[in-house]
Amino acid sequence: MPYLNSPVVPAGTLAGTAQPTLPTGDGLLLRPWRAEDVPAVYAAFQDPLMHQWHIRAADSEEEVAGWITQWQNGWKDEREAQWAVVDADTGELQGRVALREILLGDGCAEVAYWTVARARGRGVAVRATTTLSRWAFDEIGLHRLELSHATANEASCRVAEKAGFAAEGTKRSALLHSDGWHDMHLHARVRGDWGVTQRVSAAGSAIRWRSPCW
Repeated sequence: MPYLNSPVVPAGTLAGTAQPTLPTGDGLLLRPWRAEDVPAVYAAFQDPLMHQWHIRAADSEEEVAGWITQWQNGWKDEREAQWAVVDADTGELQGRVALREILLGDGCAEVAYWTVARARGRGVAVRATTTLSRWAFDEIGLHRLELSHATANEASCRVAEKAGFAAEGTKRSALLHSDGWHDMHLHARVRGDWGVTQRVSAAGSAIRWRSPCW
């Protein structure tokens, strides 16, 4: 039985090309992961804050090497697309940004990110997420990007807001962390949404854009 609609993004759109490097234009690069990133990722996951908001820990560099191989293969399989976020001048790792749960036919994916401790408070996650979102919409042709975070993670909520992801609701008891089940806030951006930080009203005056976070 045929589908009534054509795929939003055809299969092979990612796998048929090399994963690109994406400059933010303000000092950061999103680039594919490399084997030499293993020590920096392992060090990042020794941070207690990573343990608070993530469901994985890194017990060894060998384990992290397996993650990076998985992240690299995700592009070929078109199920996820993972980037290292690095300083454009020094190459120093600042964090990670990704599209997960990619469904090309449905035109949707989930955005995820983390930053290393020394990079926090500098807008790294916002800049990386904004750059990735623009690429996903404008270059790949996705229609909807979702972003979820624990309701108690106020910093992640601010990232979602600043990157233009509108608050859509709360998923109750949706993800099991080490300290128990967490309610999750759901944000989303849809292709054609207004800009990240401001929009122009019908009367022509600029007003602040801000999605409410609980």
